Amino acid sequence: MFKRAARLGTRLGGVGGLVMVSGLLMPRGQARQAEDGSRAVCGGVASTRILDWRHPRVLSAAQGIDAAARNEEGPAAEVAALRRAHRWISAAVRPVYSVEEMRPVSEVLRRGRGSCSQRMAVLEAIARSWDVPTRVRGLVVDGAFWYPRFPRLRRLVPSQVVLAWPEFRIGGRSGRASAAWLPVSELFAGVGEPGGRVGGGFTNAGTETLFDALARTDVDWDGTVACPASSGPCDLSAFVVNDLGHFDSRDELFARHGQTLCAMARVLADPVLSRREP
Repeated sequence: MFKRAARLGTRLGGVGGLVMVSGLLMPRGQARQAEDGSRAVCGGVASTRILDWRHPRVLSAAQGIDAAARNEEGPAAEVAALRRAHRWISAAVRPVYSVEEMRPVSEVLRRGRGSCSQRMAVLEAIARSWDVPTRVRGLVVDGAFWYPRFPRLRRLVPSQVVLAWPEFRIGGRSGRASAAWLPVSELFAGVGEPGGRVGGGFTNAGTETLFDALARTDVDWDGTVACPASSGPCDLSAFVVNDLGHFDSRDELFARHGQTLCAMARVLADPVLSRREP
């Protein structure tokens, strides 16, 4: 099996890079069912294996983005700081394809490149360094969502992809019991953002990544956002195969439900993917 997969990886590398591997290299026997809704999910600010914000490299980045963020309080100040962090990450961490979800944020920053999921992890880690609690929502997304990006390699896209969608407890560091959770898709919603959001939907077909699109348009996994007919698709709920619920961290999500690809597939695919830009 390993030799067969290695030959497959070599062959794909020669035609433009190993994009994703078919169901043959997805985790076996991985039951991805919704969590018990009664389980308390409080999120937190702890440093984890992935969100290793206590690492000097992460602390330096957080300080450089906004030296005053730790001292500013109130929902508006926290949202503004997170928006600045998002813009910094968009510029400083080059978007690439990668399938290694457990890569620590400090390593992503060292490399200066990362997948959408890895760049979102950087945003979470920076938020935690500012005492803004984070958690993630686990979504199982139909692989067809990535078909427009890989029109010639559809058969190699996994049938399902595990997605960690971050949320931030705005006002939580001030100790407010009523502090609300803000999904990353709503970070740039509403007033107060220079230039506003131009819309246009997200098609997953061009060079723009999902992470970068957040500042421009709505990304709706629930089908609850009223998208203007002229703005393109922002309702992506049709691609959600299963909602796994909320988790205190992305570490917990992947520990419980595994990554999209098995370990062998990640070893084969990531060295090629992690150097390829959208």
